[in-house]
Amino acid sequence: MSQPTVSPYGTWKSPITSEVMVAQSIRLDGGWFNGEDLYWIEGRPSEGGRNVLVRRAPDGATHDVTTPPFNVRTRVHEYGGGAVILDGDTVYFSNFKDQRLYRMTPGGDPTPITPEGALRYADGFVDHVRNRIVCVREDHRGSEVVNTLAALALDGSETQTVLVSGADFYASPRLSPDGRRLAWLSWNHPNMPWDGTTLWLADVLPDGALDGARQVAGGLSESIFQPEWSPDGKLYFVSDRSGWWNLYRLENDSAVPLAPMDAEFGRPQWAFGLSTYAFESAQRIVCTYTQNGMDYLASLDTTTGALIPIATPYTALGDVQVAPGTVLFQGGAPTLPGALVRVTLATGEHTIIRRRSTLEVAVGYLSMPEAIEFPTANGLTAHGLFYAPRNQDYAAPEGELPPLLVLSHGGPTGAASSALSLNIQYWTSRGFAVLDVNYGGSTGYGRAYRERLNEQWGVVDVDDCTNGALYLVAQGRVDAQRLAIRGGSAGGYTTLCALTFRDVFKAGASLFGISDLEALVLDTHKFESRYLDQIVGSYPEQRDVYLARSPIHHVAGLNCPVIFLQGLEDPVVSPKQAETMVAALREKGIPVAYLPFEGEQHGFRRAENIRRALDAELYFYGRIFGFTPADVIEPVAIENL
Repeated sequence: MSQPTVSPYGTWKSPITSEVMVAQSIRLDGGWFNGEDLYWIEGRPSEGGRNVLVRRAPDGATHDVTTPPFNVRTRVHEYGGGAVILDGDTVYFSNFKDQRLYRMTPGGDPTPITPEGALRYADGFVDHVRNRIVCVREDHRGSEVVNTLAALALDGSETQTVLVSGADFYASPRLSPDGRRLAWLSWNHPNMPWDGTTLWLADVLPDGALDGARQVAGGLSESIFQPEWSPDGKLYFVSDRSGWWNLYRLENDSAVPLAPMDAEFGRPQWAFGLSTYAFESAQRIVCTYTQNGMDYLASLDTTTGALIPIATPYTALGDVQVAPGTVLFQGGAPTLPGALVRVTLATGEHTIIRRRSTLEVAVGYLSMPEAIEFPTANGLTAHGLFYAPRNQDYAAPEGELPPLLVLSHGGPTGAASSALSLNIQYWTSRGFAVLDVNYGGSTGYGRAYRERLNEQWGVVDVDDCTNGALYLVAQGRVDAQRLAIRGGSAGGYTTLCALTFRDVFKAGASLFGISDLEALVLDTHKFESRYLDQIVGSYPEQRDVYLARSPIHHVAGLNCPVIFLQGLEDPVVSPKQAETMVAALREKGIPVAYLPFEGEQHGFRRAENIRRALDAELYFYGRIFGFTPADVIEPVAIENL
């Protein structure tokens, strides 16, 4: 093997290019058993971000169930999920453009079963006894958005009946195996589903109406996640009443814990249809849980409560589905691209059904995540995953320290993942160090850690990101003069706050990030319209706090270069926020770049835009930090440079 070439950090040539990343990458959502077939959803940047329902037959042959122009995606809560219902050979799906539900039968074309208009649907199932679909319905026909549980007739009449109403939000309608009872979740403003939800149970009358609805778990300060019926008709769910999202079974309207432990069996319900457990039989659950930032697969005996690990090479797991003797899940690991994976429970044999990326990268170009803990404000400890620069073909000049890119994840109720991320390896293989911060407010560390962010957004997250960077500087692992921070959405807000209210970072990148909290409150969708009550304060009563924590009102404190990347059709963060911030930096004389993307919403889905955004950010850091990337990149206009 030849000696590595000595070259400054940032200038290393990498096989992980934006072109191959996009050309050979897809998004994967879901993963379901349907008889002998498997189904999943692929999001394809090469098709403009279109979501395609795919079927895999028992012989391994795959084909697209939905063809252009259909795009399988619902806009309920804007973040969607739960856009598909599988019912034997019949498929129902929500189409993104018109938000109507469509029915497909073998050999047939999609046929709409809901009327045109301003209705959206998610998280449904077919009630065969009453020939209907029961689902979450979101009604945009009036001045106020109304969420309900609704029944949609399948007799061709397009009749819709509201079953449950009155709460601000609904999720997870689940029918018992005998068809006689319905369970569901609801919650009200200002709660988000990870703050507090209510689990309801009602009898289903022969005519389909509900009777005797009663609350059986949950409340204002207890988050319930994923209610499911066992094959023998018992109701299971995940609750964080102990401080950790653990599994419970309902017995005589009391919640009985199954395997109490300091671990998270639940997830923040940003989208519908999330699944961390499923029944192999009435006596056996296959589940995944999170401890210290890593995910584990296990088998749970519902009678004894015994939790037995299932060995896999994966450290990031989700979308668990089970059929007799086998489990299907989304899995990823530090050296393994995310994939839809099937495991035979008796033998442990793994079959990769579909990879997120077909790009084969030698291990010598991959940086392994190192879980770190570091001291932060108020004598507390925060968490993160650190990635050192790595490229088998290069070494840095003696004595040079690498630039550091701090990642502030979105949500902010999200979490850094240990799964192989080409978006991280893109940077480390070019000579950047990366710190993916699980700041206070992140999930995976219990409710108390999650609640650190209550009324402290823009403070705790910023403290943790800056203290993580300073910790690595103190350890002599990164260059104090080349510290950058980047983030999208809520992570973009943390980024802009860190650049405005702290004097640690020398550059930053905001991807559809928030700069004006007041504008976010006044101009966002229903699902998040009261989110800031919990993590900032009541509005307008605490308007002074909103103004104090909005970078747009404090540009005098922002004295380092920033690049803004923004979708022009973003329904969550208005482009006005980025444009106002850019104008302020332009007037102040600080280097600034702005790349708006036509047709993009909250997050970039089109291949050409994903490529351009990533390479533009690299180009920007090169100009700011004084290195020339090995990549040939279309120049970015940087004002005031």
